Amino acid sequence: MKKLVVAGKTIEDAVKSGLAQWNTTENRVKIQVLEQPSKGLFGLIGNKEAKVELEWIPDPIEEATVFLHDVFQSMHIDAAIESQESAEGVQLNISGNELGILIGRRGQTLDSLQYLTNIVANRYATSHVRIVLDAENFRDRRKQTLEELSDRLARRVIRTRKEVVLEPMSPQERKVIHSQLQNHPNVKTYSKGEDPNRRVVIALR
Repeated sequence: MKKLVVAGKTIEDAVKSGLAQWNTTENRVKIQVLEQPSKGLFGLIGNKEAKVELEWIPDPIEEATVFLHDVFQSMHIDAAIESQESAEGVQLNISGNELGILIGRRGQTLDSLQYLTNIVANRYATSHVRIVLDAENFRDRRKQTLEELSDRLARRVIRTRKEVVLEPMSPQERKVIHSQLQNHPNVKTYSKGEDPNRRVVIALR
């Protein structure tokens, strides 16, 4: 844990000095008074300064971003991260060149990195934090692909009157399939199997 001990004529002076050294604000630190200031003989000799300890309060999103930059550096990837609030929590958008290696086959590498990033963030959070990673708008493009696949397979099920079992998918991708077909008049969906091999089944109603 990041800590700093500083002294000053008063407790307030000591705290201000510490905050200035870290270039931060009081709501980002825990403050513990180590020594109260005191005046010496005749108020002149042996004066003792106040001494405080500041302890840095880590921000989960900042720590997640630091973790990702470390990963990018080890993979020799030059990428930037932009944070934004989303319906699912906090979305970290990654931009840069040649991010295919970061996304992986059908987003599997990106999903794994997202899982690790959430572990790192929640290590520093006081309440659960949900982080979604996206790279070059991959999530939206993948969502559109899955929605189109859902409609195409639904038509096949109606035509052949045989259910279709999809390949294993992540919970997020299965949710896209279910949502796309939940109001379909002729087909229904359900999942079977256990993660990571859980699959969506499209069948006649």
